[in-house]
Amino acid sequence: MLRHCTLILALLSCGTLFGQETAPPAAVAPVPATVTVRMQTELGTIVLSIEKERAPLTAANFLRYVDQKRMDGALFYRAMKLAGGGDAGLVQGGLRGDPRRVLPPIAHESTAVTGLSHVDGAISMARAAPGTATADFFIVLGDLTALDARPADSATGQQEDPGYAVFGRVIEGLEVVRALLEQPTSATLGPEVMKGQMIEKPVKILTVRRAN
Repeated sequence: MLRHCTLILALLSCGTLFGQETAPPAAVAPVPATVTVRMQTELGTIVLSIEKERAPLTAANFLRYVDQKRMDGALFYRAMKLAGGGDAGLVQGGLRGDPRRVLPPIAHESTAVTGLSHVDGAISMARAAPGTATADFFIVLGDLTALDARPADSATGQQEDPGYAVFGRVIEGLEVVRALLEQPTSATLGPEVMKGQMIEKPVKILTVRRAN
């Protein structure tokens, strides 16, 4: 009896019993590191997951503004709805070039490199030309993947599009973002391409802090 039990234990320790191997545990892909940030606005709180591993350059830039409290008192000033109605569009905020608080611009971090995309709730950098982004950002409502980077296509003559740099997403407070999108806009404020998109009474960002 003792020999019989010893044999069974030996088989189990080798991962084999009656000719069947024990399957190894399935490999679990590591979750990319993120930082949680709480943005308190006059309309409520937006909680962001910042992709410090997948978009390290852009995330580090945003977190510098957060850690130095440069975003406190910034404004949401633009609400752009997509044609066709619904709640798809984007809201834009930041420091609008305030020389007292803006840090040097950063290099463009393409979505073709980060693997991120302008899907519902994504937060991305506003800019003029690639490499000019500083402290202004926008949050997407609905999927606006046309803002992702696109390679050139010689067959159609389409030129390469660098797109915009996604660096995180909203994990709580999308209802606040929707409320921002519904703010009354001015027919006359802003540059020509943004006429009808500038919020008449910009919404203040009270504080922006790391949550973890």
